[in-house]
Amino acid sequence: MTDLPDSFRRLVSTVTPEGQVKLALQDAPIPSLNDDDVLVRVEATPINPSDLAVLLALTDGTEFKREGDASVAPLNPAVQRALSARAGVDLPVGNEGAGKVVAAGASAAAQALLGKTVALAGGGFYAQYRKVRAADCMIVPEGTSAEEAASSYVNPLTALGMVGTLKREGYQGLVHTAAASNLGQMLVKLCAADGIPLVNIVRSDAQAQLLRSLGAEHVVNMTADDFLPSLIDAIAATNAFLAFDAVGGGKLAGQILTAMEQAALRTQRVDGPYGSRQMKQVYVYGGLSPAPTEFNRGFGMRWRMGGWLLTYFLEDIGPDSAKNLRDRVAKELKTTFASNYTKRITLSEMLDPAVIAAYGKRATGEKYLVLPQA
Repeated sequence: MTDLPDSFRRLVSTVTPEGQVKLALQDAPIPSLNDDDVLVRVEATPINPSDLAVLLALTDGTEFKREGDASVAPLNPAVQRALSARAGVDLPVGNEGAGKVVAAGASAAAQALLGKTVALAGGGFYAQYRKVRAADCMIVPEGTSAEEAASSYVNPLTALGMVGTLKREGYQGLVHTAAASNLGQMLVKLCAADGIPLVNIVRSDAQAQLLRSLGAEHVVNMTADDFLPSLIDAIAATNAFLAFDAVGGGKLAGQILTAMEQAALRTQRVDGPYGSRQMKQVYVYGGLSPAPTEFNRGFGMRWRMGGWLLTYFLEDIGPDSAKNLRDRVAKELKTTFASNYTKRITLSEMLDPAVIAAYGKRATGEKYLVLPQA
């Protein structure tokens, strides 16, 4: 490993015994490599909603204050209890990223990656270097930059996982909330390419116009006076009885189930006091709202609400099918699975309280990219 530094910088998130969450940069030694390992010089890594829960330890981004070289925020007692296993642990953060392989172990698979730009996931990517297994790397197509490849796992595979779940469970159409996000935009393009009807739920007319410009046909504004009637119409037109909800808290998941039932009753007879026979499924896959999930059971007796996680989906389909999904992402990185970023920041800027407040908002359409080498 010639021409490499002895150490590198990485960002860690620590829940302190005193009841705070602390963000700090830490020097770590360049790791030694086993035969099947490679060392990636991380050049770009996104801040995803899934990163924020770990990074900020379930704390509002506006709570952080500078304290020496670190930024800290108080934890409420409930969060401190929930995260007690993290107390005193410096936790590297960052689910995915991309960069160049600058050192490799002795195996042929590892040596074949030397000098290649790769994308990968697995945590700890808010860092200048990352040791990974060669088998976990996705070689990006020639001419694709690390910035273009940085978001090649979480959002693209989640979109493909949603479509895969639809096919595995026998549904015809999808409902997606917070649909103007980077993930939502990918899903619009993916469903159009695969011929899957999609109902997009957004929060503003501007977001609706953005999705329509990408070709979305069914877009419903949850802040509009006619939200529920419009949602019923859209579900009836698409047979979208499977939903993925990024919001989690509040009444939205229940409203979707209610709209699904009303759409089903347009073509089905009521089965006594039990509603329609149509199965209705809402998967909560995000937590944009920390509020409790509320719903009134006005949607019959054939319904489910549960959690959905990409990791579990990939485990369920097995390594060969998961590889097929990654291969598709690689081929379509600049089209279906292209990501847009509103701001690029450095590792040091990740500790600025004003910047934490900005990227911690989880605002739809505002995606930050971290450049660890800057």
